[in-house]
Amino acid sequence: MAAAGSAEGASDSPALWAEVWALLPRAEEGLTLALSGEVEDCVLPLLRRARALLYGAAGRPGAATAAALERLSDVLRDYSWEKLNAGPWREVGKGWRQVYAYGCLFGALAAVAAGRPLARAVRLCDLGLLMGASVLDNVLARLVRALQPHLPRAAPRDGARAQSVRPEPPPPSAVQPEEGIPRLRCPSLEHFRDNYLVPQRPVVLEGVMDHWPCMKKWSVDYFCQVAGCRTVPVELGARYTDEEWSQQLMTVSDFISQYIMEEKNVGYLAQHQLFDQIPELKEDISIPDYCCLGEGEEDDITINAWFGPGGTISPLHQDPQQNFLAQVFGRKYIRLYSPQDSENLYPHESQILHNTSQVDVEDPDLVKFPNFTKAAFQSCILMPGQILFIPVKYWHYVRSLELSFSVSFWWS
Repeated sequence: MAAAGSAEGASDSPALWAEVWALLPRAEEGLTLALSGEVEDCVLPLLRRARALLYGAAGRPGAATAAALERLSDVLRDYSWEKLNAGPWREVGKGWRQVYAYGCLFGALAAVAAGRPLARAVRLCDLGLLMGASVLDNVLARLVRALQPHLPRAAPRDGARAQSVRPEPPPPSAVQPEEGIPRLRCPSLEHFRDNYLVPQRPVVLEGVMDHWPCMKKWSVDYFCQVAGCRTVPVELGARYTDEEWSQQLMTVSDFISQYIMEEKNVGYLAQHQLFDQIPELKEDISIPDYCCLGEGEEDDITINAWFGPGGTISPLHQDPQQNFLAQVFGRKYIRLYSPQDSENLYPHESQILHNTSQVDVEDPDLVKFPNFTKAAFQSCILMPGQILFIPVKYWHYVRSLELSFSVSFWWS
């Protein structure tokens, strides 16, 4: 644990450097700098120079060497960052993402060697994890795991939650009995498979997550303490189809201060693989047993976090996998439409939003979208401790009714 009085953690401990150094190959040749794709010829000499600086020192690099390593790290990150943002993300070569990851690695090591605040090294690791690609057996994840125990935990927040300046979100539409999604308590694997998975019928499962540690442990204060210094992507704006919608990288503490406690604007930590980034949180949840009925392995299951204030909206859309949406705290109003009604839901014509409806579900423009009234739907208010099964390609609309945290499991 960091020394008292240090806001960002201390990195000048010889024991910490020894712990960090043990994560790297013992010899310079072991740090192979292998890249999965072509990059420009000028890049490899920069990577080799950074590696030579790191291994050239007898023991921990001195101040001059650490400063030189930091400068090389800046050059590598800046240069590869331009390549990462030159076009659509799917067209970015993995080699350039690995160069960015190496730049973040060398920068984090330089910060530790120079005795800089550990928050900087942790941020660089997170940037490499978010924007880069895995190098050296996912060394950035292992490095940040070694650094985090040396950071101070945030103190519990004093006083009551700041008064909200955002208008209260409208109440959910009444859930009529004929529209309600059926609820079931801890069905057997066979019952779930035969009555819901195979026929692709939505269902709300109860009692399945009662034993998960998150149900008792998780709170705003807990996230500040466990993950406050970690950098995450935050969606800014009520919904991703809005013109003013954007994304920004910030620490969990800043997100909570600006968008949870103050609520001056809408911010949403949405569809983020937080549990891969912070394994400590993954220990508080469990993959539902029903996922074993799928065709893939457990490692193929995508687990996402959804954390935000009331009023955040996921527009009506569909996903290419089966989905379990587990509600940890807060309530969400959810509507589901069958894939058979797709033509009445007016999907966007653009390729990037082809899985998203143009219709504002709770305030539809029936002049522009007259056939929307023909689409039958089911709805529910998902409560803490409940898990909603959303079959593959089922259209779903989600609105948070209050401060909320959900976990989704996408599986084949």
